[in-house]
Amino acid sequence: MENRYLICVIVNKGFSDLVMEAARKAGARGGTVVNARGTGNKEIEKFYGVVIHPDKELVLIVIEEENKAKVMEEIYKDCGLETRSQGIVFALPVKDVKGIVEEKEEDNA
Repeated sequence: MENRYLICVIVNKGFSDLVMEAARKAGARGGTVVNARGTGNKEIEKFYGVVIHPDKELVLIVIEEENKAKVMEEIYKDCGLETRSQGIVFALPVKDVKGIVEEKEEDNA
């Protein structure tokens, strides 16, 4: 069994579809969106000149190790901090997974 990772993407509310679009382009099959609320330090807003929007969406994607880097790069390119979605992306190793349908090669024999 392949090693898997949970890719976590935190974006401003309303941008989860853009995250999934980017992830699918890079080979992901699906994900889960959770409504979230962020907290920020007002000093960070002043220092960096960035407005922190409290309403967020958390997108969770379980992915095989071989596709992890490509999916993360595509998501960050389309939804990273420099975009309107102001996204951050990180991955965590997943030890056990149940309930994900494996793609099976069709037997042509």
